[in-house]
Amino acid sequence: MYTRILAALDGSPRTDLVLRQAAELAASHGAALDLCRAVNVPLGMPVEAWSLSGEELGSRLVELAHHDLRSLRGSLTVAFPGEIHVRLGRPAQVICDIADAIGADLIVLGSHGFDTLDRLLGTTAARVVNHAPCSVLVVRPPRDAAA
Repeated sequence: MYTRILAALDGSPRTDLVLRQAAELAASHGAALDLCRAVNVPLGMPVEAWSLSGEELGSRLVELAHHDLRSLRGSLTVAFPGEIHVRLGRPAQVICDIADAIGADLIVLGSHGFDTLDRLLGTTAARVVNHAPCSVLVVRPPRDAAA
């Protein structure tokens, strides 16, 4: 039985699928549903963003992520207890740290495939599975959608 579920949402096309799976589990277990996102400086950052100081840029990225997660939470048909967590840092580390801090008993996150670079460096999902303080559900798209 799960009492606190952490949905790690990264803004990718699979975000809705991950959120839906986490919400279904939270509803069926009567669990709290926390949402989290790790943010860092994106590679394709607009030129105007470079005019911000490191602190300003970090604060702006966190603010945007909070806004996005609030919007996602608002799209759910059921209101779940739980919080929104956004931190700067490496995604796998942030997810594991938040799960530990809130006492989550399940992390739900998406899988983004396994290309050549992932084979060398490992995926965020693999890192979370290996280092999480609780159980982890890795959500994959339906087989027909993956093709």
